[in-house]
This record gives sequence, structure tokens and C-alpha cells, in this order.
Amino acid sequence: MFSHLSLRLRMFLLFALMALGGLVVMGLALMTGYRSALTDGTANGFVLAGIVAAFGFLGLAAGVWLLFDENVAKPIMALSTTLRARAHAGVAATVDTHAARYLGDLAPAAEAISIQLDSTSKDVADQIAEATAALATDRAQLTALLTEIPVAILLIGSGHRIALYDGQAAGTLAQIAPPRLDASIFDYLDRKTLLAAHTQLVKTGKETHFEAHSADGLLSFEARLKPLEDAKSYLILIDEAHADIAPEDTRPLTFDFELLSNSVPSDLTSRALDQIPFVVFDCETTGLLPHKDELVQIGAVRVYRNQILRGEEIDSLIDPGRPIPAASTRVHHITDTMVRGAPSPKTAVTSFHHFARDAVIVAHNAPFDMAFMRRHGNEMNISWPQPILDTVLLSAVLFGITEQHTLDALCERLGVTIPPEVRHTAKGDAIATAEVLCKMLPMLAARGYQTLAQVLEQTRKHSRLLDDLN
Repeated sequence: MFSHLSLRLRMFLLFALMALGGLVVMGLALMTGYRSALTDGTANGFVLAGIVAAFGFLGLAAGVWLLFDENVAKPIMALSTTLRARAHAGVAATVDTHAARYLGDLAPAAEAISIQLDSTSKDVADQIAEATAALATDRAQLTALLTEIPVAILLIGSGHRIALYDGQAAGTLAQIAPPRLDASIFDYLDRKTLLAAHTQLVKTGKETHFEAHSADGLLSFEARLKPLEDAKSYLILIDEAHADIAPEDTRPLTFDFELLSNSVPSDLTSRALDQIPFVVFDCETTGLLPHKDELVQIGAVRVYRNQILRGEEIDSLIDPGRPIPAASTRVHHITDTMVRGAPSPKTAVTSFHHFARDAVIVAHNAPFDMAFMRRHGNEMNISWPQPILDTVLLSAVLFGITEQHTLDALCERLGVTIPPEVRHTAKGDAIATAEVLCKMLPMLAARGYQTLAQVLEQTRKHSRLLDDLN
């Protein structure tokens, strides 16, 4: 009814309403007190007038607050969230001008800015897409060329961390554990023998041959170390004649050259958000009781620099060692036949533990999924020392506790599409959660939460949400 009025006039009317309401309350209180004074004495009249005035003002304040909260505060929060999502996460969300109809010209102005921003962003995105396509073509050609060379190539950067691996190196590392960018090479190769070869490399400055052993001691093969210009970085070359290095056809050349020189704090909580490796995972189970139900599937992907690392993933069915209830199968469509011969829960959890090493673990409603990990970890003396991040709590930090925080609601809010055929599959939900995370990280940084420690501090304020959810 008042949406055609200016914002300043509406604010004036709001305060006028408060003043009028205060006068009415005071008048009613005085009238009630006066009547009481005539019958019960002056003192009782004043007391009753004070009580009526106090409750009247409290009621008036509550009513005005509800009006302000519903028609001003909430629309402003929604508007700011939409603008942040557009500005920092690239979400083409529509400004809800109806919900913000009492904010005057603010919502239409924000919508106009957003439309202009979208137009400008589209032009920039088109230019970036052209450049990216050209880079992708060059990368594909380089990958194909390297695949033809019968040598697995690993580029090791600062702190002996993996900065590049080709498809053939991925196939070699996968025989030991899932390949991971920014992982320590000592997670795969025996530290003592590799450091001895590296010492020789630094001393002579020349290519060094050595016998490499896997960290678990089950594999051995001849390899070479080749120095780069700075002594901190080097290549590990494994010839086809000395190891089974069949490439993984689905895995591209994976690299991040900043890992060659950049040194980052070992403490994950003190790192900037774009310097943190994340492992996003999801589980499918036989039921909803972590202390007695069992895993039937684990899906996980790695995120680094706000991007999902293609090829660095886990998608494993698990034999729970018991029948899968029909009610659970109706949700995730996993049957007893599908899991027959699959790894045991302990084997799958061990593999995931290695995959998540030195990374922040992320899940949607993490306490549920981590309960299974911790239960099996305790049985195998496996610990989970790294920080755990929950996208439910990140949603509460960014969008407020009154919003919906389901995975579907988050995906809709942030423009992430989950294909129906992969919804309620471990890998499908893990990828969707990872895409949501990649949208939220820039938004968190824009809010001033630059490090993981700052983000964790904010999520703790909303931890009650998980208690209620579980």
C-alpha cells in the first residue's frame, strides 16, 4: 500500500507511528492509573499506570521491531547477499524487488547495477573464454605430446611438494596412493633414498640416477633426478623400461607453477583461503546411525585455488558386509549386487585418509560423514588432525541462520546444477558441494575472512545448527 512512497517519507512515517503509539500508550496508562487512583488510592494508581506504560512501550517496541525486521532489515540482508553472490561468486541471481519494495529506489538501483555488471562480466567472460579455449588446446597438445614420450614426469617444488605431474606419472603414483597436487613427494616415495639422491643432485648439479622405493616399501624402480635452475626445484623422471607407467587416459597434465617458489605456512589455519587444499567428500550409507550403520560409497574431490582439480578424485563403492536396506537403496540406488567384491569399509577409509592428508576436509553436514570416518579410524589407529569445514555453517555465515541450508537450497542460491541422475550419489554430491565451496570462498574473503582461522571462528558461532540438524 505504501510502496509508492519515497524511502525518506516511509522512515518519517515509521517514526511518526512510534511517536503516536507512545502517546497512545502513555494516554491509556494515565487514564488507567487515574481510574485506579480514584478507587484504590494515589499510590496504586501510579503503580498501575507505570505497569501499563511499561508493557505498552514493550509491545510497541516489539511491533515496530517486527515491522522493521520484516520490511527493512531482512530485505537489506537479502539484497546484500545477492549483490555479494553476483560480485564475488559470479552468480546470476535476481534481485527480489518485491521483498525489498519498502526500501524505495534501493532495490531497482541495485538491480540496474547488477544488470550492468552482468553485461560487463559477460563481455569479459567471453574474452576469457576465448583465451581459455586457446590455452586448453595448447594444454591438450602438450599432454598428448608428453604421453607419447615413454617417461613419467614429476616436477617437485618448494618443500619437496608436487607442482606438476603428467598422465603417466599419475598412473605410476596411483599404484601407491591417489595422486595429489601440492602433496609431499614423501607421501609416495621413500624419504631416505630420495633425500640421498637429492643431496647428490645439489652437490654435483648434474642428473642423478637412483633406485626409488615407494613409501610403503612395496614398489621399487629406477628413476632420475634432473636439476632445474634453482636448487629447490627438480624433476623426477621414470623411464618406461623401469616401471609400469601406463598413463591414466582421463587425467590431464596437472600443475601449479606457483608451488615452485611460494612457501606457505605449514599450519592450514593461518593460510589464506586461496592457498589451502580442500578435500570435499560425501558418503552413502546403509542408514542414518553412524554408530551402527555402514558405508556403501565414498566420493571425494580436491579443490585448490577455488578450482576443482580434475582427475584428483575418489569414487568408490564399498561392501558393507551386510545387506543394504531397501529404504536406503531407494535413496542412493546402491544394491547388494553392486557392492559385491568392492573394497571393505576399512580399506576405503584408509584410501580416503591418504587422499585427505595435509588438506582441509569439507562436507555438507560434516558431523554425520565424519562419524563414520572416525569410527573406522579409531579401529585402525588412524587420526584426523586436520580442520573440518562444514558448508552448512558457511551458508549460515554468509546468508544468515534464517535461510535454508540444505545442499539443494545452496545449489539453487549459488547457481550450481546437480544432474538428477547423480543426486544422492557420493561423487555427485561431493562435486556439488565442491562447486558450492568454490562459490562461497570468494564471498567469505570479500566479507573480510581471509584465513581459515577467521572462517572457523565465524562457523563456531552457528554450530547449534548442526546439533539441531542431527
